[in-house]
Amino acid sequence: MQAHEAISEGLLVLSAVVLSVMLPHRELVRQKTAAVTMVKSRSAAAAPVAVPKQVPVHPAAPVTKIHAAHPPVPTVVHTRLIVVSLEDRRLALVEDGQVKEACTVAVGKDSTPSPTGTFTIVERVSNPTYYHDGKVIPPGPGNPVGDRWMGLSKPGYGIHGTNAPKSIGKAASHGCIRMSRRDLENLFAQVRAGDTVEIIGARNQETAAVFGAPATPAATVPAQMTLAEAATQTSAQAQATPTGLAAATAVAAPGAMALGQ
Repeated sequence: MQAHEAISEGLLVLSAVVLSVMLPHRELVRQKTAAVTMVKSRSAAAAPVAVPKQVPVHPAAPVTKIHAAHPPVPTVVHTRLIVVSLEDRRLALVEDGQVKEACTVAVGKDSTPSPTGTFTIVERVSNPTYYHDGKVIPPGPGNPVGDRWMGLSKPGYGIHGTNAPKSIGKAASHGCIRMSRRDLENLFAQVRAGDTVEIIGARNQETAAVFGAPATPAATVPAQMTLAEAATQTSAQAQATPTGLAAATAVAAPGAMALGQ
């Protein structure tokens, strides 16, 4: 019993010794740990904060919208032809095979006839100055070529106006084609340099297609025959009845008056 108590007391003493040795060491470890933690905290506080590098942001470049290219609009090129019939004394503008304008003109007289053939318009002049046989006439009402001139590829000839409007429809010019002012200005606005001009002397299929069939001046001959036949019939009917004579005379008289006009 006493031995057991002695052992217990010895263990207690040993435990006290161990504790006395261990406690200061544990405190030292604790203090060192606290110091290290404090140093790390201070270092972390003192260290500069790393700021992520900012990438410069450029303004967005303007967006170029690319539209689908439209096919180019084809340029409409009209084919123009000016046809002049000297025998009909008519001029027509034919565009793309269709007669667009037609009018009466004056052509060259017998001593200075208009040229025939195919030519082109080489110039267009508004308010031209007239030169002929040493004469120089400025633009104005007295200008023989009017206020528009379309020169042909045959030098000295052209299509123009006139200061003698009563000559239209006649063979009266020095070889050029004269037009009334209204018809001339209308034609001038529609044609261009390089357009073709065809001047035809005698009627043919082309002029008939453009201007139509000409009137037949011999249409009065059948009227004369009809009046002669009427007179014969009147003489024959006069022997039969006075009423028939009066009726035939009434029919024949107006015809004779028209023929005399």
